[in-house]
Amino acid sequence: MRENSFRLAIMPGDGIGVEVMEAATAVLEAIEKRHDIGFKMERVNGGARQYQETGVAMTEEGFEAAERADAILFGAMGSPDIRHPDGTEPAPQLDMRFRMKLYAGLRPIRAIPGVPLALASPRASEIDFALVRESTEGLFASRGKGIVTDDKVATDTMRITRDVTERVSHFSFKLAERRARRRKRKGTVTLIDKSNVFRSFAFMRKIFFEVASQHPDVTAAQHSIDATALDLIRRPWDFDVMVTENMFGDILSDLGAGLVGGMGFAPSADIGDDHALFQPCHGTAPDIAGQGIANPVAMILSTAMMLDWLGARHSSEACLEAADEIETAVDAAFGAGSVRPYDIGGSDGTGAIARAIIERLAPRARV
Repeated sequence: MRENSFRLAIMPGDGIGVEVMEAATAVLEAIEKRHDIGFKMERVNGGARQYQETGVAMTEEGFEAAERADAILFGAMGSPDIRHPDGTEPAPQLDMRFRMKLYAGLRPIRAIPGVPLALASPRASEIDFALVRESTEGLFASRGKGIVTDDKVATDTMRITRDVTERVSHFSFKLAERRARRRKRKGTVTLIDKSNVFRSFAFMRKIFFEVASQHPDVTAAQHSIDATALDLIRRPWDFDVMVTENMFGDILSDLGAGLVGGMGFAPSADIGDDHALFQPCHGTAPDIAGQGIANPVAMILSTAMMLDWLGARHSSEACLEAADEIETAVDAAFGAGSVRPYDIGGSDGTGAIARAIIERLAPRARV
């Protein structure tokens, strides 16, 4: 493969995942032309509908294709009406996190110009923090292993290990160092836990501060989960990088998305040492699927995150520049008031939003 050429596993999934993925791949096609980057895209099927039809949400061949790729671009999978016999949903995205050891769930939360914010404070426009959700253990380690005894007691167990806590802590401090260089100010990493009550969190906190001592240029702090939920409403602009356990991160990332316009504006990544998957924080939204009104911004910003990761991993300036250009194009489209998606009271559909963003990348490109 030529320089700046990458293999991508494209996993549209279910519901609006298919629609927002079309928008993302259109952006990638425009980026290819502008930055001389090559993408070999392999579609990988999977999801709730596939489970319903075949009994398998994702085949072994699908997993292997994802593992071969340089990066995985993921739409959304799942359907509330399709369940395993135990009542849980088929979720290949969770399977991939565990299988590929994607321990760092990165959820950037940033105010986008022109997008209505939940908080009335003028400082709400300063919201720009990153939540790092440990994605392979914590309470989610009990997935598929919970025990119900005599129809009277149900038990799920939290698991915190030194190895993964060290890895996700180092990831968070390195992220803060990179953000500090861009923002030209000292970074801060705040551990979110409940260490005053649970031994597992006290253990996590101990390891976190051991890792912090190896990153003296970054301030290390700790905050309780309940106080954090309050302070994300009172003063979210004061946070930089936060790192937390799996379930806490799942909840806080949705709260953060609500601060900056909703799930349609919330990108994410699940990153490990060898693989990375990029997807919007939202689900499949079956109530609006097929109508062409889904907001593709979270998917498009997830694509920018993918390019940024590829650029850093492969020392590709073209990818790094492309990532910045996508983010700038999103800000320009919404800052100018050019588009307003349905989820914030507008009337612009998926294609119109994608076109508005692409026009700010490559005026001659078309969706």
